[in-house]
Amino acid sequence: MPVLGLQLMMLKEQINEKGMYEVLRQVRELDIDAVEVSQVEMTDELIDDLVRGKADFGVETAAMSVSIAPGGNGFALETEFDRAVEACRRTGSRFLRIGMMPHLAMTSKEACEEWAASVEPYAARLAEQGITLCYHNHHVDLIQFDGERIFDIVRRVAPSLLFEVDLHWVQRGGMAPLDMLEAYSGVCKLIHVKDFRIAPVSLETYRKAEAKEIAWAEFQAEFLSLTQFAEVGQGNMNWPALLPAAEKAGAEYFLIEQDDTYGRDPIDCIRDSREYLRSIGY
Repeated sequence: MPVLGLQLMMLKEQINEKGMYEVLRQVRELDIDAVEVSQVEMTDELIDDLVRGKADFGVETAAMSVSIAPGGNGFALETEFDRAVEACRRTGSRFLRIGMMPHLAMTSKEACEEWAASVEPYAARLAEQGITLCYHNHHVDLIQFDGERIFDIVRRVAPSLLFEVDLHWVQRGGMAPLDMLEAYSGVCKLIHVKDFRIAPVSLETYRKAEAKEIAWAEFQAEFLSLTQFAEVGQGNMNWPALLPAAEKAGAEYFLIEQDDTYGRDPIDCIRDSREYLRSIGY
């Protein structure tokens, strides 16, 4: 069974306030076995804390974030390749991940091919070091150019680059997550376990629209923006079917993530997600 972890983007403010070591203590108290590091500065002190956290609490580092050029999320492979490899060796992480391709790369088939071609040499070099580089999708990765999804372009041009599949974003992109896992079986190494719900239209907005106090276009804008990130088990994703399918597709880590908690304490949201996953056998 894949190891259950947490995307630490949810606790980046706590990391900045208390340090990584204390956050890893909280993660262990939530009965979570691994973390993925994202959206925090990869200082030597933070890496030291990941090493201490594994030794003291048994919390694995599932993956750390990288970009190709400086200025992105995590290590910049152009300038910090050796440092990223050393961090993997010290923490025991076997995965690095790219959180998103540059927006320009999503604008055409040629731009996407050019970006993927720039990534392939780094992915191949990392593989030689025993480290797998994965690409994390959003809904835009379901864009089709000449009938070929961005997913497919990346696989064709950068075969050494595997996938971190965010099932919420697959759903939002209009592809059934079960179909995606089947189509890309064998390359889906990291899975973001993130739910998808539809919020109700606010009564206040509805009443204002009825009273013609706001334009119909304003009501329609809210109506078309009801999608929310949800605690796992509190949305519409079919986790009892999805998680076994993800494991079959090659998943080694399941990582809880919720991009927005809508004012709730993220620790409470993580706890709710963890309790639901326990209730279905994880």
